[in-house]
Amino acid sequence: MFAWRKTAATVEEMSIIGHLAELRQRIVRSLLAVALGASFILIFYDQFLRLLTRPYVNLCARRPDFNCAGELYALGPIEGLSQRMRISGYGGLILALPVVMWQIWRFVVPALSSREKKYSVPFILSSVVLFAFGGALAYWTLDKALEFLISWSGEGVEQTYQISRYVSLVALMVLAFGVGFLLPVLIVFLQLVNVITPQALLKQWRVSFMVIFVLAAVITPSGDPISMMALALPMSLLFLIAVAIGFIAQRRRRNREVSISD
Repeated sequence: MFAWRKTAATVEEMSIIGHLAELRQRIVRSLLAVALGASFILIFYDQFLRLLTRPYVNLCARRPDFNCAGELYALGPIEGLSQRMRISGYGGLILALPVVMWQIWRFVVPALSSREKKYSVPFILSSVVLFAFGGALAYWTLDKALEFLISWSGEGVEQTYQISRYVSLVALMVLAFGVGFLLPVLIVFLQLVNVITPQALLKQWRVSFMVIFVLAAVITPSGDPISMMALALPMSLLFLIAVAIGFIAQRRRRNREVSISD
């Protein structure tokens, strides 16, 4: 009996060790992907920096009355180096996001049921695609947000931006829009696990839209109405699409239950 317990304990211990080894392997692969992405951006840093500053440069060229030169300034000897490493790190994480999501999925897939496995891949792909679309929309609206902010700073105010402040604004804008675009993924998930029904969401559509606009106003880092509307309107459309997906999934579930009962 003692030998059996010892063997069972050994098997259980090896199972835990195996899971920890796999987790370490997934983390190492994710970190390597981030490091490769960061190295890529570090090599082409000047091109990426021009890409980040293009909305500001174009705005200054289009509006000479704003008194801005379209250049960023470093206020310390190490600020340029620190921002180079920060941009490379952020960019490497964004480029490695599909690999990181894939490693997370491969780690949790053994514990999922066949139905959960079927849904996991579309959820991961849609999350990556929606986050990318949100980040692209944030970049597209950046010059319009800057134009609104500069126009309200007062006449004759010279616009001089510190590189760390500007990069932080761009990063937060991309993050806010990317996270905001993940709202339909969460709504679809809650409907699939029967936490909420599409009928309840559709019945409370006024409250839902109000929550969306309030959420967009809160998470928009620039605080300007242009960015808020640029985030709230697509989120509202994505909310309706998520509700429609909930109705489709509900109908398929009912048809499946009817076919099983027959």
